[in-house]
Amino acid sequence: MRRWHIREQIPLREIARRLGISRNTVRRYLRSETIEPAYAERRSTRAIDKYAFQLSALLKTEAAKSRKQRRTLKQIHEDLKELGFEGSYDRVAAFARTWRAGQTERVNPASKRTAIHPAHGAERCLLASR
Repeated sequence: MRRWHIREQIPLREIARRLGISRNTVRRYLRSETIEPAYAERRSTRAIDKYAFQLSALLKTEAAKSRKQRRTLKQIHEDLKELGFEGSYDRVAAFARTWRAGQTERVNPASKRTAIHPAHGAERCLLASR
């Protein structure tokens, strides 16, 4: 921001437009001695945080069951609503997605795909066909 204004002679209005912030904010940062704008880290609690332990336990018990015996996430959401959860189904589904991804990674940490260079793959195919 400072470089644009001092070296490149870009007006405050243009800097504000490029960064998507107010001209007064640009002016304030140029007058201050700070190099980069520092924003306070946002700390907000999510509604599902209170129920994370219970939801993890429910997901763990459901994962142990056979596919036909498992309850759906909608049913689990209804159970959480009975316990006092006021969040939406989408939050439960998002939590379940991240929980399942974590479980998969714990079980099989080497499940990440490795890229094979096309030339090396062709060599392997040629060697296998001999």
